[in-house]
Amino acid sequence: MTAMRKRLVIAGTLLAALWLASSSATAQSGSASRAPEGKAMLHALEDAFGSVADRVTPSVVNVSVKSKRAPAVEGSMPPEGEQRFREFFGPEFYERFFKRRAPREESRAAGSGVIVDARGYILTNAHVVEGAVDIEVRLSDDRKFSATLVGSDPKTDLAVVKIDPGPSALPPAVLGDSDKLRIGQWAIAIGNPFGLDRTVTVGIISGTGRTRVGVATYEAFIQTDASINPGNSGGPLLNLDGRVIGINTAIVSSGQGIGFAIPINMAREVMNQLIAKGRVVRGWLGIAIQDLTDELAAGFGVSAKSGVLVADVLKDGPAEAGGMKAGDIIVELGGAPIKEVTDLQKRVAAIVPGRAAVLTVLRDRKPTKLTVKIGEQPGEETVLAAGPKGEGLGLTVEALSEEMARTYGLRGRSGVVVTEVKPGSAAEAAGLKEGDVILEVNRRRIDSLDEFKQAVAALKPGESVPVQVERSGAGREYIVLKVPDKP
Repeated sequence: MTAMRKRLVIAGTLLAALWLASSSATAQSGSASRAPEGKAMLHALEDAFGSVADRVTPSVVNVSVKSKRAPAVEGSMPPEGEQRFREFFGPEFYERFFKRRAPREESRAAGSGVIVDARGYILTNAHVVEGAVDIEVRLSDDRKFSATLVGSDPKTDLAVVKIDPGPSALPPAVLGDSDKLRIGQWAIAIGNPFGLDRTVTVGIISGTGRTRVGVATYEAFIQTDASINPGNSGGPLLNLDGRVIGINTAIVSSGQGIGFAIPINMAREVMNQLIAKGRVVRGWLGIAIQDLTDELAAGFGVSAKSGVLVADVLKDGPAEAGGMKAGDIIVELGGAPIKEVTDLQKRVAAIVPGRAAVLTVLRDRKPTKLTVKIGEQPGEETVLAAGPKGEGLGLTVEALSEEMARTYGLRGRSGVVVTEVKPGSAAEAAGLKEGDVILEVNRRRIDSLDEFKQAVAALKPGESVPVQVERSGAGREYIVLKVPDKP
């Protein structure tokens, strides 16, 4: 039974129950007339779904992509991955299907898209057209067109392709307003799951503003239980008025009824920039950031329950010019509070480069206002995760020499290098590893062994302190180190 029919049955059952309860109370007043009314309500709902499907289906397209794929040959997998593959599937499967399978240089995948402009512009997902060497679009009337990629934005998983329909007009879908969505309202998905063209499924809006799904850099997904499957990607999510409220993009494969769509208001802004410029211009601060955990807040001596910790300030970037420092905790942007990393990322990205932004940071436990002239984002902001806390200290450090920098692949020339971490120690629990460079301990800069010894000597038993480290290939981040209760 389809999800839509299940909901219709449930709705009919509820209406029947209400009618029976009402009829028992007013049996002598001719309340049997309510049965046709309940049936009419179900027909009205059915007609609404059918109307949306009839009106929008011609605007939904099948996007078929031919892409280059690296040959699958023996040795192409890292040794540790190859070993896990062999252990999980067994040596016989490994020999037959991994070592000896023929190289595949091309692959073809299918997704969905929605016509947003009669001139031939089609909105879809970036991952649908990633690596494409050939894009084919098939309309609902089975006409096929070769499409060109107008622009792609992996940070939101959106892309725009264009076809030339000739003199015939294309039926664009009408875009809605995703800011007005309410949890519990109907949602209708149309797409091409598993090659089943123009499949229509129905559900509700299960949630809004979902972040940390892991699909894109900028996330504020609509969650829905309208059935979404592979092939639905890039297709529209609609309301009962037939307006596009989102672009379907992802599912939770281990769950049921958990799908995600990009809000159409976000998609509209990205789409307009891709059509106008071929790329998306975003604001940029030039900082590495991480969420302010309870442990980090305690380590910095603040009671803030929200905010973003600045792990590093990039040299010659907008934040450095505005006076921002590593260890600052950003709590406000433009007078509005900052809750977490994703919140700051989205809001900074929305600022036009060149404009000034006023930020409030906590520095040495005191609020400080900074004015930063927003730059244009050259690349993705780095989001760093804090390490866990633990007990015990136990680590050995050495001065950072040129030879040691070469050995560990380090670029900087300040700090001290961790050369040994004792198992079971606080250093290990905090995530410190051999080759890490310690740049700061409890807000004190470390440029020499003597400075490191002085900073460690000033620590108090039982306290948790922030430690800034730099790792080869991973940049800078703060971790929390808990000092042992007994020295």
